[in-house]
Amino acid sequence: MTKSNSPKILVVDDDGRLRDLLSRYLTEQGFQVTAIADSSQLDRRLQRDPPHLLVLDLMLPGEDGLSVCRRLRGAGETVPIIMLTAKGEEVDRIVGLEMGADDYLPKPFNPRELVARIRVILRRTSAGHRDAASTAPPRWIRFAGWSLDTVARDLLSPQGVVTPLSGAEFRLLKIFLERPNRVLSRDQLIELSLGREQSPFDRSIDVQVSRLRHRMNEDAREPVIIKTVRNGGYVLAVPVETAE
Repeated sequence: MTKSNSPKILVVDDDGRLRDLLSRYLTEQGFQVTAIADSSQLDRRLQRDPPHLLVLDLMLPGEDGLSVCRRLRGAGETVPIIMLTAKGEEVDRIVGLEMGADDYLPKPFNPRELVARIRVILRRTSAGHRDAASTAPPRWIRFAGWSLDTVARDLLSPQGVVTPLSGAEFRLLKIFLERPNRVLSRDQLIELSLGREQSPFDRSIDVQVSRLRHRMNEDAREPVIIKTVRNGGYVLAVPVETAE
């Protein structure tokens, strides 16, 4: 792969030493890297030279990472986001996922771990684009009055309201829709959606399921579409049909 074709990574972190380390290491791993200290230049960068993935620190001066993530997702921005969080701050990681981050990595971390996470997300994003370009997969997947647009990656409500999904939300919902009435454990869902094993106390799947239920106006206490299976995981409990 030539440099001009290599994936573009935008790092946003106010720690100068970490920015330099990540810039050097990610470049050595074949990525094109741009690193900035805060969110003041972020919107310009996203418009002028859109990255393939955003590495975003949670604790930024001014507009923090959670606010940035919430704002981008609210504006329909679908660039994959890996959130860097303080070690042990599970609440921050959960909130980051709730705001639309695709994955998180607690500091301090091994740069090799970050590269592995980046490559998993980029492979899945690339595979999704190839699927969208193919004539084989269906354009629409319909369930319980809702419709998932597999090309635009939008969710259409029974009333016709379009909701953009984050990359993580889209992948997880598509996994459920491709396996209706099948109980999927948290381990299976993490492997299928994130390409890694579940770590102890990892609540990322629970958070993403909660976000999907919220998108579909489900009552978390008595969900109808995605049901919780005690000691088992989750199951999509409604019929599914496809259409071009």
